[in-house]
Amino acid sequence: MKKYLTVFCSVLMLLSCTACFETSESTADSDDTNISSSVEDSETDNSEVNQEESEKSNTKAENDETNDVTEDQETNESEELSFAEVIAVDNTECSIKITEIDPDNMWGFALKTELENKSSDKTYMFSVHSASINGVQSDPFFATEVAAGKKSNEEITFSGDELEENGVGNYTDIELTFRVYDSDDWTADEVAIETIHIYPYGEDKAVKFVREPQDSDNIIIDNEYVTVIVTGYTDDDIWGYTAELYLVNKTDKDVMFSANDVSVNGYMSDPFYATSVSAGKCAFSSISWSDTTLEENGITDIEEIEMVFRAYCSDDWTLDDFANETIILNP
Repeated sequence: MKKYLTVFCSVLMLLSCTACFETSESTADSDDTNISSSVEDSETDNSEVNQEESEKSNTKAENDETNDVTEDQETNESEELSFAEVIAVDNTECSIKITEIDPDNMWGFALKTELENKSSDKTYMFSVHSASINGVQSDPFFATEVAAGKKSNEEITFSGDELEENGVGNYTDIELTFRVYDSDDWTADEVAIETIHIYPYGEDKAVKFVREPQDSDNIIIDNEYVTVIVTGYTDDDIWGYTAELYLVNKTDKDVMFSANDVSVNGYMSDPFYATSVSAGKCAFSSISWSDTTLEENGITDIEEIEMVFRAYCSDDWTLDDFANETIILNP
């Protein structure tokens, strides 16, 4: 009996172990399934998050690009010409209208004008007495005759090369002084003399040119009235050896700048230089010696330039000079 009892207990223990083993395997399988499911869920979640982030990133990039385009459009729009017809002169004898701006004219920046001679028996000369761009003097060399009782469509053109080379930028403020007079009687009073401003981008966009000093600058005159700077030297194919100048008129009068008693390497070599700068304006200018002048004096290398440089009121010669100095340059 004891023997059978022992065998029976052994069988029960064996069955119990088998059951535990199966339960353990079931639990392990369940855990593996849960882990696998968790990993898959995690991967799915991460994928969704990454997709979301990618979509957000793309949306942000698209928005940034849209903003950039918008900003570019706004910049371009802000730089668009904003111009309406300007009546510069209108009296009983004549009229001058600026009808259109053509910034891409084949000859440069152009102002289209309509000129009218209202007289019945006189031919009038219409001219630009002086002009400036952003405060930098720039002469368009404009003058044309209009017969009595007639009109004429003309263009006032500025060549932009020199202004562009010197960093003047967009034409934000064009100042013009018109002079109209009798072509056949220079002693007669002007028919009109009028100064106007034209703001191609709007008056609020107007800027005044300021030249930044350069290491190569040679300031030869600087007082309360004028400044004269030699900015460099070039050997021009057309004009010959050239000293480049930057002139500033600080006065309220038109100033004439001139070079007299000029010598190169001790030989008299007059460049016939004189230029006028309007009140409160600046100008880029140059003094040139032709190849012929230098060859006649046997000059191949320029070592010394000596001159008397003057600045004086161009409308009243009785006034004292604004500057009168002997200058020696050693290029």
